[in-house]
Amino acid sequence: MAEETVVEKTWRGILNRLPGARRGDLAVIEAAYTEPRLRALFPFPSHGALTFHRNTEFPWSNDLPFIVGDVQACTVYAPLHASKRVLGESLTPREAAALVVAYLPDDCGPALEGPWSPPGNPH
Repeated sequence: MAEETVVEKTWRGILNRLPGARRGDLAVIEAAYTEPRLRALFPFPSHGALTFHRNTEFPWSNDLPFIVGDVQACTVYAPLHASKRVLGESLTPREAAALVVAYLPDDCGPALEGPWSPPGNPH
């Protein structure tokens, strides 16, 4: 059996509430995990938000939409540099996860292990 990747290990820790794993709203995290494209990204729950990154170590990519909310209602925000900040409001966790997927860039593949180095920028 293949060894678990950093992304897989992180999702497992968050979903199973393992010691040392970051905490977030379980309904939001579970909804995001059901989306294969989000499951391939590095999840980072913090301060009521669930962000997704193209890499597994700081500095983060910070260029993807993210979810703020809980089982009651979620808002999906675009990355900080986007002109339209709010992509959707009053969503269920599943709707929010699907909306994040709809706004992912086409070239957004599985997260790379290590710190973020934008394409064309050598490490």
